[in-house]
Amino acid sequence: MARIFNFSAGPATLPEPVLAQVREELLDWRGTGMSVMEMSHRDKPFMSIATDCEKNVREVLDIPANYKVLFMQGGATAQFGIAPQNLLRGRTTADYLLTGDWGKKAAKEAGKFAKVGIAASSEGDKFTHIPDPAGWTLNPEAAYLHLTSNETIHGVQFRHFPSGTAPLVADMSSDIACRPLDVRQFGLIYAGAQKNIGPAGLTLVIVREDLIGSVLPGTLSIHDYRAVAENESMLNTPSTFSWYVCGLVFQWIKAEGGIAAIGARNERKAQALYDYIDGQDFYRNPVRKADRSIMNVPFTLPQPETQDAEFLKGAVAAGLSGLKGHRAVGGMRASIYNAMPEAGVAALIDYMKEFARTRG
Repeated sequence: MARIFNFSAGPATLPEPVLAQVREELLDWRGTGMSVMEMSHRDKPFMSIATDCEKNVREVLDIPANYKVLFMQGGATAQFGIAPQNLLRGRTTADYLLTGDWGKKAAKEAGKFAKVGIAASSEGDKFTHIPDPAGWTLNPEAAYLHLTSNETIHGVQFRHFPSGTAPLVADMSSDIACRPLDVRQFGLIYAGAQKNIGPAGLTLVIVREDLIGSVLPGTLSIHDYRAVAENESMLNTPSTFSWYVCGLVFQWIKAEGGIAAIGARNERKAQALYDYIDGQDFYRNPVRKADRSIMNVPFTLPQPETQDAEFLKGAVAAGLSGLKGHRAVGGMRASIYNAMPEAGVAALIDYMKEFARTRG
């Protein structure tokens, strides 16, 4: 069976070499006579997988030694509450930048633990841009400033990150490892794996070690960053298979030339798609150009009530899947994560051209 081009927002496409290696090792991992899914997380085989994964994550993302790398569960949604439980550290307020629905959800969950200040929001403009920093309202007493680096639903991405006295916290679920960045800019980065670095079930957490160790009373040990770090992310049974695949994905990133090469390819893919959308008048992308995502590209058709279903049906016939936009905004969305090849974007553009030619 031929593989399709999968534009799903997550769980999302994985690199074919990674899938091939998983298939090769599925029944017998390196002569152990068992699958990774069957291993005890405490035995040497899996411990070596975990050690190698962290080593490669640190190397690819250039993570300094004073940051802990944790492999947790519950996705970014769990981190919406876990982050304030760990980072308030005696303070009662935290600032949030809202550039999409995921930022709104993060702020709502944080409100259960702290007084949340909305530093800025573009909701009034349907989350089509990042608010001008000159208009942000930042509380000097805030324990941290939280943002969503890439809003998966709306296709808005921070291309540059703010600096200030409060630690910067970023939900990077849909653009982790998509481009070079300086981890030192952040106090905390968290990301669900299922969009760009592995299958669902694993959450990557990168936290500066001076920020951990003072959780809110009543915080579960499994949500305490220091406790998780001291137990090498094995305070409970971890998501072993997802952890294993994540390690293979970071090996693949290295083999592809590292994060700089991955970032350059992602820029090319996104630019090709945006250039086509901007160069005609059938499709439209609503996001301000300076804030457009290189991971998630939403677009609309002129007559959605009659054309959307037909477009999606034809796309599937053309071997293009996962293009339906999020239910919150409708339209279409092409998620072009690291594992999406340039040929996939080219095939999408060809299909869009043909559809527009026959319907325009």
